[in-house]
Amino acid sequence: MDKKAIISGASGFTGAVLTEYLVSVGYEVVAIVRPNSSHNSRIDKFGKMVTVIPIDIFEDISIESIIDKFPNCQESVFFHLAWHGDRNNTEEQLKNVDVTLEMVDLANALGCKRFICTGSQAEYGPIREDIITEDTLTSPITAYGEAKVAACQLSKVKADQLGLEWIWGRIFSLIGKYEPRGRMLPDLIYKLKNNEDVFLSSCKQNWDYLDVRDASEALIALAEKGKSGEIYNIANGDYHPLKYYTELAKEMINPNGKIIYGEDPNPYVSLQPSVEKIRRDTGWCPQIDFVDTLKVYE
Repeated sequence: MDKKAIISGASGFTGAVLTEYLVSVGYEVVAIVRPNSSHNSRIDKFGKMVTVIPIDIFEDISIESIIDKFPNCQESVFFHLAWHGDRNNTEEQLKNVDVTLEMVDLANALGCKRFICTGSQAEYGPIREDIITEDTLTSPITAYGEAKVAACQLSKVKADQLGLEWIWGRIFSLIGKYEPRGRMLPDLIYKLKNNEDVFLSSCKQNWDYLDVRDASEALIALAEKGKSGEIYNIANGDYHPLKYYTELAKEMINPNGKIIYGEDPNPYVSLQPSVEKIRRDTGWCPQIDFVDTLKVYE
């Protein structure tokens, strides 16, 4: 049977790599992208293997007005990755919740069999020492985290009502290909390469970095083997103090570079995620180590 997938946010950081991996394992992909985005060039190389649907899903649209743009998507897996806005802007984050529910409706209207949405470590909030399992109480401290929790709960209810299989993947700290500037790791690498001093927090908190290529394989594993109705952590599971990673980056990129460590961050977020559940249910495990990921920034 042909394997089909629809991706919202298909030209984004995670979406573009997921598109690449889906194509590599034989999926026909329908890519929903924002019209005229400069990032759309990331998926142009796939040619006829990917059908590009330029729609701004964050505008006020109706399913009836866009459904004819889609090819036959019966039995597809729908990956909803698109999310935007200031993390502390409540109105913008509430719009993301509405759009997530609209995408559930679209998936159902297209005859999809499974809806997979990406959540975030931000749903758990600041946790210091405990291992983070999928049963850990969510306690977000940002509008972004609150919106992800709301989207998780409400999209599950809607999917259940529609008879649509549903899975929520809580993604931890992704790094690698297409990671944008303005985030800690690419900015650290840029400054080290340019012999600029780098000012960071104490970096004593545990952190868990996962290559976006491994995350893409995790999402495909959930599409094919994950259990409907479940939440899964998508992380490396091999966490270390953040300073471990920053010092590795310095050693590899510029051993003479200068990193100046300051006070503990406030809030203090320490990540110790468990990935036992996704490994048990799908057999997925990460393959790319941190040093290999750093090579994509060169």
